[in-house]
Amino acid sequence: PLLKSARGSTWLHQTDTKIKGIQHVYGAQHPPFDPLLHGTLIKPGSKPPTTPVKLKKVSTFQEFESNTSDAWDLGDDDDELLAIAAENLNTEVVMETAHKVIQNHSKLQEQHKYQEEHLQEEKQEEFAQLTSVACGDNRLVKSVSEGHTSSSLDSASENSSMQRSQSLPQTSIPPLASGMADYSSSVTPALTEREASRLDKFKQLLAGPNTDLDELRKLSWSGIPKRVRPIAWKLLSGYLPANVDRRESTLQRKRKEYFAFVEQYYDSRNDENHQDTYRQIHIDIPRMSPEVLRLQPKVTEIFERVLFIWAIRHPASGYVQGINDLVTPFFVVFICEYIEEEEVENFDVSSLPEEVLQNIEADSYWCMSKLLDGIQDNYTFAQPGIQKKVKMLEELVSRIDEQVHRHLDQHEVKYLQFAFRWMNNLLMREVPLRCTIRLWDTYQSEPEGFSHFHLYVCAAFLVRWRKEILEEKDFQELLIFLQNLPTVHWGNEDISVLLAEAYRLKFAFADAPNHYKK
Repeated sequence: PLLKSARGSTWLHQTDTKIKGIQHVYGAQHPPFDPLLHGTLIKPGSKPPTTPVKLKKVSTFQEFESNTSDAWDLGDDDDELLAIAAENLNTEVVMETAHKVIQNHSKLQEQHKYQEEHLQEEKQEEFAQLTSVACGDNRLVKSVSEGHTSSSLDSASENSSMQRSQSLPQTSIPPLASGMADYSSSVTPALTEREASRLDKFKQLLAGPNTDLDELRKLSWSGIPKRVRPIAWKLLSGYLPANVDRRESTLQRKRKEYFAFVEQYYDSRNDENHQDTYRQIHIDIPRMSPEVLRLQPKVTEIFERVLFIWAIRHPASGYVQGINDLVTPFFVVFICEYIEEEEVENFDVSSLPEEVLQNIEADSYWCMSKLLDGIQDNYTFAQPGIQKKVKMLEELVSRIDEQVHRHLDQHEVKYLQFAFRWMNNLLMREVPLRCTIRLWDTYQSEPEGFSHFHLYVCAAFLVRWRKEILEEKDFQELLIFLQNLPTVHWGNEDISVLLAEAYRLKFAFADAPNHYKK
């Protein structure tokens, strides 16, 4: 049976009380909606079914959408992005190029793994030599046999400690900043030179009186260097105009406008009709990542204001669990505009001047609002946008990898049970934050990246684990695996391969929807 909490967060329960480890579908808020029922609405107050029921197809979501008038911001003229010119591409050329990109990234990963293994072998040889020297000294080791025994024990201890470190949870990942910008640049000098060259291209593009947004998108698709990411994101999101002379006045106007909203609305958080919204925001903020950053009182204060103001100004959806995650990448990226520290996770936010914190807060609010404008139907009543995208994901996977799709179906694993969170949180709960930031470089470079291209990224992400999925022969194990994918050590190369595969899928299926519809 499927049970719902008072706030509507859906939890997976099985009649077998031995099943443990399956997480709830994070993000579902509205009480009438249960994502596991594929669109079937349950009337408030009615009891959940205790026996399997044959579900009927209804059109409630479509009827609701056609009768809903939403209160979303229309945006200012000077904030509009230029439309991307349509290009006629040769199918064979694009598909061949996509395959080459994937192969190149795969080769780079193999080279990195080989270098790491070679380095590990050298360390072991060096350790063996030191051990042999120690064995020759009677003052350290009484006999050669004892020396070998000691060496074996030390080696076993080293291996076991290494295994423990590899199995640590996500909180033990490398520092955020180093992973964000140049996660793989420290492996080979060639990548460092490439990053330097790319940084020069960005600086030249941003130095002109009018930034060519089409060129900026093309250049940003493959990732944005950390030093220019804040200004690039503000331009790509439509928050800042392309004209350099108008940017400072736009920033001052929008920041002043945001704090006018704070002055007007924030005191109403204790009103009876807003208490539930504010309470839910206060509960969700400690769930965010990175862990150290989210526990700082100043960060909590900023996030509460941003989320509450957005919810009040968008009453058609209000606050929904999962929106809190979407502030984090903007907040972290915009902090990097003002600090030199590499470890953003451990940076004391309260040490920044109040004016700087206000700028970061306002910029994060407006950029998050721009993002949500493009996926607004994900968070309206019953979240029809997510319902639709999960259904499209199921149809797409059934065409690109029928074996995986059939395996999930045979074990009664429904796509909504794992992909609802992928759509609701934009994969932020599935990959480290440094990877999310790299992913968003591309999303902001793609037309409708967060709403449309994300579908193909999710499809590529699921098929990426086909070997592990096909090896699981149990409903419980399959679902636990899909809700806890081993991406803790992912970096830029992994995201690049994922994006290349997603682009290939998009080119093959986006303009030919009948290819993935049965």
